Amino acid sequence: MLNQKVQDAINNQINEELFSSYLYLSMSNYFESKNLKGMSQWMKFQAQEERIHATKFIDFVNEAGGRVLLTEIGAPQTDWESPLSVFEDALGHERKITGMINELVDIALAERNHAANNLFQWFVNEQIEEESNADEIVEKLKLVGDNGVALFMVDKELGARPAPTLATSPAE
Repeated sequence: MLNQKVQDAINNQINEELFSSYLYLSMSNYFESKNLKGMSQWMKFQAQEERIHATKFIDFVNEAGGRVLLTEIGAPQTDWESPLSVFEDALGHERKITGMINELVDIALAERNHAANNLFQWFVNEQIEEESNADEIVEKLKLVGDNGVALFMVDKELGARPAPTLATSPAE
């Protein structure tokens, strides 16, 4: 069911999703070091969500009779200038991932792999949400500026994010 081109592209995306998880975990720890527990939790949940995304790709490859090949994950950035710069980087990263998902769709269409395209459409929609969430936080942090009380309020709000679940899989 999977030809080599589609399988290779998905394996590359698996690596990118795992790197995303690693990056968000690094961001979480940066916030932890700044005593911004809500932002730390938000990023920790984001890291979990990215591992769920990787698992969705892994499950698809295995179910389609392909072979998952995990490769080395690069080291993420570990330090930022401010909470705003962290979320600006997160938004930039999500935009990069959106481009990669769009490339997966192009490959699936070119290879006439409708099952893969179906999976990828779930990720197309997911990326709209991912970019929107990061952009909303960037805009809030721009409004907050250097106001410590307002930053505390944003931190508290982000700490209320619910944990991600597998229940949002493309098959459901």
